[in-house]
Amino acid sequence: MRHIFFSSCALLFCFSICFAVGADVNVSIRYFDKRVYYVQGAINEPVLIHMTITNDSPEVFHFRFADERAFSINFEVRTRTNRLLDPADVLMRKRETIQQVFFREVVLEPGESFSFVEDIRNYVNLNQTGSFIVRAQLYPRLYGKNTSTLDSNLLNLNLMLPSILGPDGIPLDMNLATNAILVREKLPPDQVVDFMLRARQQGQWERFFLYLDLEAMLRRNDAWQRQWERESQEGQQRLLIRYREDLQNSTIDGIAMIPTDFKIERTTYSTTEGRVEVLESFQTGMLVEQRYYTYFLTRSDDIWTIVDYTVTNRRMD
Repeated sequence: MRHIFFSSCALLFCFSICFAVGADVNVSIRYFDKRVYYVQGAINEPVLIHMTITNDSPEVFHFRFADERAFSINFEVRTRTNRLLDPADVLMRKRETIQQVFFREVVLEPGESFSFVEDIRNYVNLNQTGSFIVRAQLYPRLYGKNTSTLDSNLLNLNLMLPSILGPDGIPLDMNLATNAILVREKLPPDQVVDFMLRARQQGQWERFFLYLDLEAMLRRNDAWQRQWERESQEGQQRLLIRYREDLQNSTIDGIAMIPTDFKIERTTYSTTEGRVEVLESFQTGMLVEQRYYTYFLTRSDDIWTIVDYTVTNRRMD
């Protein structure tokens, strides 16, 4: 195993080996598992690219392939107006740190190929929505100032805002009435509760669940919490599905009961916790019953979500 030293921008050693670099060496890229991709943040699933280097020349092609691939390859992502997206912070730290860079020399005979898979997120900050163009680059002599590159073909990349998923993995991000994407907004606690109750009155489950933190609601119940702790990740997912079904099917004092009318009577909140008290009316046969619901909310990343609720027949001061 050979190694060299890199500083932030310059090679500290000169290379004496000659490399065959020409138009007959082809660098091609394609998506390893094409799917819907989202902006960086909430969903950081990798954007995997399958990269292949093929020697279509009549000569042997040599190149250096570093164990730390940031010194052998690069990705450029540009907007449709040709603006280059910023490099990933982790990439800059790797290349700006003085360190040993280990590599192996790869030899491709005519007609031979060398392939591997890499995540674009390790190279570029994918933190905005839109349509972009992706290009990969190979550094045959390793990364350094004025180092020549072999460029790949271009790929289209579309980045979307993350979906709001229900516990069963089904997106709750579409307003079925308008076909618009549903996104949690920075609403105050009373408006969050108002949004949830009006969605229930209109029978719109996708909007009803938008501001409910089902996991937090489940885990505030001791019995559910004990069962949650015994389950695997897959079992916890099934538990959330069951819990949501229980909420939807509850007909006695449940959060999913349909109020004929409601009035928000009191709202109190601090920086991170909120409480909204609502007088709700329900039609029961010929009678109209009233109950006091108290909704408890927490705030994370400027978004308020409902994490618990209580029901009484009278106001609890």
